[in-house]
Amino acid sequence: MASLQILQGTFRLSDTRTLNLNDLQLHGGESWAFVGANGSGKSSLARALSGELPALSGSVTADFQRPARLSLEQLQKLVTDEWERNNTDLLSEGEEDTGRTAAEIIQAEVRDPARCQQLAQQFGIVPLLERRFKYLSTGETRKTLLCQALMSRPDLLILDEPFDGLDVGSRASLTAMLETMQQQGYTLVLVLNRFDDIPAFVQRVGVLAECTLTQVGDREAILGEALVAQLAHSERLAGMALPEPGAPDQLPPLADDAPRVALHNGVVSYHDRPVINGLNWQVNAGEHWQITGPNGAGKSTLLSLVTGDHPQGYSNDLTLFGIRRGSGETIWDIKQHIGYVSSSLHLDYRVNVNVRTVVLSGFFDSIGLYQAASDRQTSLARQWLALLGMDNALADAPFHSLSWGQQRLVLIARALVKHPTLLILDEPLQGLDPINRQLVRRFVDVLIGEGRTQLLFVSHHAEDAPQCITHRLSFVPQDEGYAYLQEKVR
Repeated sequence: MASLQILQGTFRLSDTRTLNLNDLQLHGGESWAFVGANGSGKSSLARALSGELPALSGSVTADFQRPARLSLEQLQKLVTDEWERNNTDLLSEGEEDTGRTAAEIIQAEVRDPARCQQLAQQFGIVPLLERRFKYLSTGETRKTLLCQALMSRPDLLILDEPFDGLDVGSRASLTAMLETMQQQGYTLVLVLNRFDDIPAFVQRVGVLAECTLTQVGDREAILGEALVAQLAHSERLAGMALPEPGAPDQLPPLADDAPRVALHNGVVSYHDRPVINGLNWQVNAGEHWQITGPNGAGKSTLLSLVTGDHPQGYSNDLTLFGIRRGSGETIWDIKQHIGYVSSSLHLDYRVNVNVRTVVLSGFFDSIGLYQAASDRQTSLARQWLALLGMDNALADAPFHSLSWGQQRLVLIARALVKHPTLLILDEPLQGLDPINRQLVRRFVDVLIGEGRTQLLFVSHHAEDAPQCITHRLSFVPQDEGYAYLQEKVR
């Protein structure tokens, strides 16, 4: 029986990124699904399994003789190439359409009319064989390319995002075809973006995060793991409304056109040495910023200006939430608009309490709970835990019994219960393993994307940013100090 084994495999993706597959074994006749978010290395994994991406290090042993890989990129390129044959989407009068038929596409590499007819019959596309490939629908082109891949009778078939762009009926039809192929003994590998896309017939599952294969095993065992279950849960949150604030009128409304933060020619110095020097920065309504830079660049100093904690905030031209610093405001006038999570807060949260209590403490900005929560606050905390997929036994579990990444999620929910105008996450991915990093980023996108809260996300690396980020402020070394690069990222 054919097999593929990769041990301690490292595959080069770029000068700074590698795909890491520490222990993976595929055997003939198995059906696999590998799931990962965008940028997690899924397509590179598909190329590694097909033998197209050589290993930098580690051991790769494969005796599959005819691997075949089919991806959405291949399909798009083929459609583009077919249209470019005439160099126009509209033929001139008398011009011959040189586009290939579906039958010609299927037999592009293996000429066998009888097998072509047999596969077309199996996939229900016999009436399409004489039609130009470029005129077919998305689902029809997908079936045509699948027939093309099967012409060579591959002993390992790798499908990269096979369900993308298909409607419900086409997805069901393709799933049924793949299940039939699996029953016929084909070795199938599906590379997917969502856990919900995993067909019921799939036997084995792998999870990719941060270009690392973090988990591999039987379908039920992998999908039953707490972290994987939370990742799968987060896929179903799009469009859900966030729980209401504990006191709906607690925060004064801010005008939509009022900057949340406005710093003009900001300067912060220690012993006559400028840490921030001449920074002009404004956070407008609806913007989500990532702040990047090396240690010591001044990121934390800038945060302390925003949170109102830095004494030099009074000597700067600084407006926070429509209030000019030094105009008689209280610290609460600033902090009531802010939710804050950092690695230091995480380390400081050492009290022995359960998960529910940590979320409830966000209503009081305390570490631990020292006053009775109202019935409404308790209900809202339960709703937040439901968003995290923790409205079960985890709610009453000790906070420190959770994984580090799950603890970070709970602290983010704690910061959001009062619906702050700004959520400040200072190095929220620090100390997390790949799957926990993916989990935190996914929930940040969901929670920020569905509410009125804006995000300041502080990290050393631009690639750490969640998808909701709209702008980036980078501290770039220059001479003996730093320049400030501001850019819109989407």
